[in-house]
Amino acid sequence: MPAPTESPPFRLGESRFDQGAFLGRLRHFLDVIDPRTLFVSEAIIHPDTGEKIPMPFRMSGFVPFGTPVVVGLLLPNQTFASTVFWQWLNQSHNACVNYCNRNATKPTPMSKFFQGYLGAVSSAVTIAVGLNLLIKRAEHFSPATRILVQRFIPFPAVATANVCNVLLMRHTELSEGISVLDDKGNVVGTSKLAARHALMETSLTRVVLPMPVLLLPPLIMALLERLPLLRKRPRLGLPVHSVVCLCAFGLALPVAISLFPQNSQIHASELEPEIAAATECQILTYNKGL
Repeated sequence: MPAPTESPPFRLGESRFDQGAFLGRLRHFLDVIDPRTLFVSEAIIHPDTGEKIPMPFRMSGFVPFGTPVVVGLLLPNQTFASTVFWQWLNQSHNACVNYCNRNATKPTPMSKFFQGYLGAVSSAVTIAVGLNLLIKRAEHFSPATRILVQRFIPFPAVATANVCNVLLMRHTELSEGISVLDDKGNVVGTSKLAARHALMETSLTRVVLPMPVLLLPPLIMALLERLPLLRKRPRLGLPVHSVVCLCAFGLALPVAISLFPQNSQIHASELEPEIAAATECQILTYNKGL
């Protein structure tokens, strides 16, 4: 009996790792987010449109281009203006990443893109500013406790806005549906139910992603700032903070996007009756997007 192989048989255009297992997807996405691929101009294309994805909005650019924004979000003693600026910049980057990595089997007008963008920015700024005001009015917090709690404000604001960003940027998929394919790669039909699954899965990854990115650095920095080195040299705080954020971001991104396969599978019985009746294939595939 032959020994089981670690990787599936080679197929042009498909991953060399098993996408049915989390570890296989993790290894696959570690390759996808490798920043070295930023310097490859011809191979980074959208699977639906065949167009090149701009460098800052590729998954391989998410960590290097997003880390400075995360550092800004987690800076202590944020003012009203700085809170608005960093939340706006973060959601602007997220909106472009979501748009460039969406399911593009159906065309989406730019007006829908701007509606989603404005909704995501508005939700992020409103939540972040509102929580900041509540904490500033909390008289029973000591100054040290207030600063520590303020460092955690970006997470609920970013997590909520991330979900809004995905749903608003890609809500056309819910109204028009996305293509589902049989085991031979042929389009069986357009399904709104598959689109719902795709957006639910993507939204969940956007909630998981900021957890370690926005929760771990404040905890780690609270411990590191007690060390004699940082007390004697407070100017080292920002570089150390940046390294901590970079490590947390680099850890969180591949784990979050590996929760579900990019090309997810769904049983035909879970889709619209007309789609199930149009094929003998029981397991259909759709592009979830990233």
